[in-house]
Amino acid sequence: MPTIDQYLPDHPFFTGLDAATTDLLAGCAMNVHVRAGEFLFREGEAADHFYVLRHGRIAIEVRTPARGVVLDTVDDGDVVGWSWMVPPYRWAVDACATESTSAVALDATCLLARFEEDPRVGYQMLQRVMSAMADRLYSARIRLLDLYGTPGAR
Repeated sequence: MPTIDQYLPDHPFFTGLDAATTDLLAGCAMNVHVRAGEFLFREGEAADHFYVLRHGRIAIEVRTPARGVVLDTVDDGDVVGWSWMVPPYRWAVDACATESTSAVALDATCLLARFEEDPRVGYQMLQRVMSAMADRLYSARIRLLDLYGTPGAR
């Protein structure tokens, strides 16, 4: 398995970033592992990391009084979590492993400090996170329409 320093520059999310920037980001990162059924994060908890999945699958869920509803799933190579970028820095959803999952976890405090030092890096990451966020929201919308949409209704 490649080290974080080797993995990040080759990952599509980080494509186009120069070596100094990926080195800077890798300095904020560590490897994590969760087993099937364990949560990467829970709604309401402090949003303190950003995750890049190496292997596995995570279900993004919202809680309802009756049950959890899966909004989306993320797989090998996907990124998850943007609540660390937006005050009050609390997770808005749950992220539960549906299978054994390994990820690179980037520490939010470290990342935000780097962005303050070099706003160019912050802007580049913001662009990437916003793109991933838009994709995730679109996917959640489709899933919710599949679950709750009424055929022919507007």
